[in-house]
Amino acid sequence: MKLSKYFLPVLKDVSSDAKIKSHQLMLRIGMIRQSSAGIYSWLPLGYKILKKIEKVVREEQDKSGAIEMLMPTIQSSDIWRESGRYESYGEEMLRIKDRQDRELLYGPTNEELITQLFRDNIKSYKSLPLMLYHIQWKFRDEIRPRFGIMRCREFLMKDTYSFDLSEEDAQKTYFRMMLCYLKTFQKLELKAIPTKAETGPIGGDLSHEFIILADTGESEIYLNKDILNFDPSNLKYIEKSFLEVSNHYSKYYSATTEMHDKERFEKTTIKKSQMIKKGIEVGHIFYFGQKYSKPLNAIVNSKDGKNVNVYMGSYGIGVSRLVGAIIEANYNNNIMKWPKLITPFHVAIINLGKKNDSISKKAFKLYDELLNNNFEVIIDDTENNPSNKFKNFDLIGIPFQIIVGSKNKDEEFEFKELGKETKVVKIEELINILKKEYKIVK
Repeated sequence: MKLSKYFLPVLKDVSSDAKIKSHQLMLRIGMIRQSSAGIYSWLPLGYKILKKIEKVVREEQDKSGAIEMLMPTIQSSDIWRESGRYESYGEEMLRIKDRQDRELLYGPTNEELITQLFRDNIKSYKSLPLMLYHIQWKFRDEIRPRFGIMRCREFLMKDTYSFDLSEEDAQKTYFRMMLCYLKTFQKLELKAIPTKAETGPIGGDLSHEFIILADTGESEIYLNKDILNFDPSNLKYIEKSFLEVSNHYSKYYSATTEMHDKERFEKTTIKKSQMIKKGIEVGHIFYFGQKYSKPLNAIVNSKDGKNVNVYMGSYGIGVSRLVGAIIEANYNNNIMKWPKLITPFHVAIINLGKKNDSISKKAFKLYDELLNNNFEVIIDDTENNPSNKFKNFDLIGIPFQIIVGSKNKDEEFEFKELGKETKVVKIEELINILKKEYKIVK
């Protein structure tokens, strides 16, 4: 991609309303633009990153055994009245009417709709356990949207819903999904901590928020720092692994402000292990048993021929919120570095030549070679001065930069990974480095 042909409206300054660094950066480098309060257009750069995060989330859900589907954004009020939540959910729900005066709503969540789908289509225990998920836009009418995409009204969410025959099976599914979340966030180079949390309007009696530590977080987190010593990468989706996850996160204290027990914290956690930090919520899981299956009559025929209300859970990841969370975790001193799995481009070529001169021709020859090797490449072919070129690409955050100038021989290039020293390499070595980093096979 040629930068001159890309839609990337970079700003020199951003509004004073942008209070946190993720909001500031996303506006500044042209990832988003606000269309109304708490509602944003995702511009090409931001949308590309968003879709790559979605891909990571989807791939791990599939590995966990969840099955993807798609539910509508607009729901009938009838099913919400049946569950008893239509009036109690609150003003965050956007209620609307169609031309026949039927009451509809823009879905803030999907427990009712998925339970209805299950009820109408699944009748036997032989279909269990079952996990269904979708990735869909949601709307919640926040009273005071702020912090850009971190606290907005329209957002992209991954919702998984589980159905099990017994409470014991449902608990296993709960920790299966906890493992799935830990793996997902690790791939995004985030250290997420499951912390006991309130169930809120979703309901139920077991809930964990996944929190990443960040100075700009809205929540205060109390934890035993030993809880951070857990590596899920090699764990498989088997019962032994779910038990290991459950044991580790039950062993060490972690809680949000709402669930914090000062006396228990002091009693169970020695002083040197106590941590009190700000954090950002990036996911939330719930076990709510038969809260929805009973009022909505979601039953299956069990092995002994009895009708049994299924046991359910729901599991959410804020896909669009993750964009902001990753920025909060990685943006420092005017340099942003995206995790390799979600970088908008694999490498940036900073062309210091002028149109059609020998340096520019060298840069474009390299550009064509990298494209032929299946790399996503962006080349700065603009007339900006070198200082602005470097500054902009440090902000955009592509992990690797190639500088093409007059200092080096014909077959040599200045190559650097953001945050590391620049080195001079030949094109063959450059291609091999990038293939290894991105695991690309031609």
